[in-house]
Amino acid sequence: MTLFFQLVGVLLWAYWIVLLGRLVLDLVQQFARQWRPTGVMLVLAELLYTVTDPPLRAIRKIVPPLRIGGVAIDLAFLILFIVVSFGSNIALNIAR
Repeated sequence: MTLFFQLVGVLLWAYWIVLLGRLVLDLVQQFARQWRPTGVMLVLAELLYTVTDPPLRAIRKIVPPLRIGGVAIDLAFLILFIVVSFGSNIALNIAR
């Protein structure tokens, strides 16, 4: 059972790293609007978006964007980031 929780914890930690990569890509696209990934970076970006989009879409169906004036803040990424972080920590602590 310890091995199972270690595996789950490590997989969730790896997914957390993937989410960090997605965050970096989103920030780069936000601040450098003309930047488009090419070559290896395009393959990496496609992989990151392919892995992270399904859970984000599922959360967006449940939790709508938070509207503050004329701005809508997407909370799906923050919720997924926190859930994956807590899940990884809990699984690794159970495995000890």
